Amino acid sequence: MIIDRVENWRRSFPSEETACVAGFLSGLTTDVADGEYPLGENGIFARVMTYETRPPEEARLEAHREYVDVQTAISGTEGIEWFPVSDLAEQAPYDPGGDVAFYRRPGPAPARVDVVPGTFVVFFPRDAHMPQLAVAGVRRMVKKAVVKIPARLGQPGG
Repeated sequence: MIIDRVENWRRSFPSEETACVAGFLSGLTTDVADGEYPLGENGIFARVMTYETRPPEEARLEAHREYVDVQTAISGTEGIEWFPVSDLAEQAPYDPGGDVAFYRRPGPAPARVDVVPGTFVVFFPRDAHMPQLAVAGVRRMVKKAVVKIPARLGQPGG
């Protein structure tokens, strides 16, 4: 997992193959429509979505194998818990069509980040994450973007 500010994207991911991510993240505004956006020719794409945050009992713990997730808030604040996949029991087996496996939440997370506009968090295939969490126990609307980078491209340092 990596947590940083959007303007620092190229420090962790200097490759030209992922340069489109920096441009997309820095150009996001609150008026961007929900939907899917292709980013370049390397299989990178983004999803923009709006929803209400929730308590952990109503959220799902997930991980991906084929894609690295880059998540950022466009408006609002969202909590995301992190767990190492190797420590978890599957709740639902891996679905290759959706590139997702769901896991049982074993208890409090070893780490949690509250994502605010201007920051991003990166989850690799080894990182299970539970997004959509309310901050300070208060449900609020959040607009966010999730950029999906093929795992072969999404390694720090290019």
